[in-house]
Order: sequence, then structure tokens, then C-alpha cells
Amino acid sequence: MEHVINNTLAGLTAQIQQLIQLMTGPAPAPTVTPPPITMSPPPVNPPSPVPSAPTKQQMRPKLSFPLDFFSKRTSGRAFLNFCTLYLHLAPEQFSCDEEKIFWTLAFFKDGRAARWSENLFRQEADTGIFPIQSWADFERQFRNQFFLVNAKADAVNTLEGSSYYQGNQTVDNYLDNFLTLVSDARYTDPQCHAGQLFKQ
Repeated sequence: MEHVINNTLAGLTAQIQQLIQLMTGPAPAPTVTPPPITMSPPPVNPPSPVPSAPTKQQMRPKLSFPLDFFSKRTSGRAFLNFCTLYLHLAPEQFSCDEEKIFWTLAFFKDGRAARWSENLFRQEADTGIFPIQSWADFERQFRNQFFLVNAKADAVNTLEGSSYYQGNQTVDNYLDNFLTLVSDARYTDPQCHAGQLFKQ
């Protein structure tokens, strides 16, 4: 009986010594959890700006101004056509009909054309209102003042008269003049008259 008690005490003593060693031994190093690795997204370049489509004004060729007008009726139609073409190609330069009219009058530099322009501005000074209020009215008055009085009759008389012939003109010049006269004469089918009118 005494032998059993001694063995039990010895076992308990050994366990107590193991516990004391565990309690008095060096503390285990704390476990350090590494910080999570954050994957940075790849850098995103800003989108390149898309070039804007060229505007109508940027695409338009450079326009030249009409030549000064000196009131010859033979050149009145060509001058008005040139101004009208400019107005159609550059409408953003004019906000109203009055600006179109003033711009056109700026080319009336001498002769009867300059006097007609001066008279218009004199009327404005007297009444406070410019006498021509629309581009359509300006075109009408310009035709009355500076177009041939009867271009159609003049062309017909020239073509059918005995004095119209090629003479020393080149074929190209004669053809150009002939087609212009045919147009002024309002011949609807120039081929019907070519044999009769295209004289040497």
C-alpha cells in the first residue's frame, strides 16, 4: 500500500515539474500575420481626345472679293453674280440683308455706281431709314440701274445681224461669245440655230 502511494506521488511530482517548466520557460514568439498584399490595378491612360470633324467654314476654300464696280451695264450681271455667289458661300459673315447690301455697296467706287450709292446713303441721312430694306429689293434695283436695258433683244440682233462673224477671233473665243449670246437671246435649243448663226 505504501509502495502504491509513493508511485502515485512520484508521478504527480513529475507532472508538476513539467508544468512548472512550461510556465517558467521562454514565451513563444507571437505569430505575426503578414499584411494582405493589395494588387494595384494597372494604370489607365485617359482616352485620347477624338479630333472634331472640320466645320463647314474650315473646309471652305478661301474666297476672294469681287472687283470694284464702275457701273458698266455690260459687267453688271457678272458683278451681281459674283456678289451673290460670295453671299451663298459665306452666309455666316452676314447677319441680315442690310449687311449684305452695305458690303456690296462698298465696291461701288466710281462713276454712276458711286453716285447711286451716295444717293442711297443721302436718303438714309434725310429720313433715318435706309431706302432698300431687303436683298431681293436691292437685286431688283441693281438690275434696273446696271443691267443691259434689253439684253435679249441686243443678243438676237447681234446673232442675226450681218455684222456678226468670227473674223480674226480664235475659235475658242468665238465659241464662248456665241454661246453667251445664245444664252442672252434665250434660245432654248442652240443646236437648231448653230448652222444659221455660226458664221465664219
